[in-house]
Amino acid sequence: MNVQEGAPARGRNSTSADVARLAGVSRGAVSQILNGHGGRFAAATRERVLEAARALAYEPSLAGRTLARGKSDVVVAVVPHTTFGANLQDILEVMTEELARNGLMLVTRFSTSDVTSFDGFIAAVQPVAVVTMADLADDHLDVLRLRRAPLVGAAGTRDEKGAGHDLIGALQARHLFDRGHRRLSYAHLKDRRQNLYGQPRYEGFRTTCDQLGLPEPDIIELAIDSEEATAHLRTLGRSTAIACYNDDVALTLLSAGLHLEIAVPADLALIGVDNTALGRAAFPRLTTIGYDTDEIARMLTHRVLSTVGVNVPAPPASPRFEIIQGGTT
Repeated sequence: MNVQEGAPARGRNSTSADVARLAGVSRGAVSQILNGHGGRFAAATRERVLEAARALAYEPSLAGRTLARGKSDVVVAVVPHTTFGANLQDILEVMTEELARNGLMLVTRFSTSDVTSFDGFIAAVQPVAVVTMADLADDHLDVLRLRRAPLVGAAGTRDEKGAGHDLIGALQARHLFDRGHRRLSYAHLKDRRQNLYGQPRYEGFRTTCDQLGLPEPDIIELAIDSEEATAHLRTLGRSTAIACYNDDVALTLLSAGLHLEIAVPADLALIGVDNTALGRAAFPRLTTIGYDTDEIARMLTHRVLSTVGVNVPAPPASPRFEIIQGGTT
């Protein structure tokens, strides 16, 4: 097909009217064909429209596709108001790329308690799926049911609430036990944000201590504050082993321990979670729990694609956690 004289140049913001003029059809025909409803048109007509759209680099608007199909191409990732390390960004980056390969757009929304705002957002976007990194409040779940937006993700079912986080705590406890420690403590992150993962991690830690015949672990509530960490270590004294909510907490205690000239790991053993770059750069290098962020991203992406009817090979059903040995245990 030859582009007609006067047709808009490729690269300009083309419209459906431009495509219609170039293909010699109505705008209604363009809309139906490009939104997957062109079955009643002749094959030659459909091909002319598709070729015109390619020639003009035209993409139907999100609003137009949403009106035509009743759903958008958008997947909403709801991120709760909690503490996340840099690993979350890595997970969302891989999900964005993987979903884009299947014609879907990932949009991130941070959750709030305002259900009216959430309802307005879901109504406007009409997502094909919603993936959440943690539990949503009941009124937010009601919005998704009312708007018929399928919920998938790490907290999609009752059995998956806190999935894997108890295993993290269990790994920390057993690792410290295997290193000969019998007086164990657990350091929570004290923060104004929701503590969605700290409690299941601690429960896995405490349960494993009990299984190993160890006393109830001491609990530390710690902000990322060197003076506060120093005060805690002075209270605990020497010869203690601490499992930490994440690497940030562990590094705060490590800094305070070195300031107090406590021997690490002989008199102070520390294990974090997340295998962060700062933990790897610390001296001594931080012992931590690592996991494959790409694996988690593929797991969540697979659930989204399965929900919308796209068949892709299934990744592992749950993330794998492993001890990354450093010099702090």
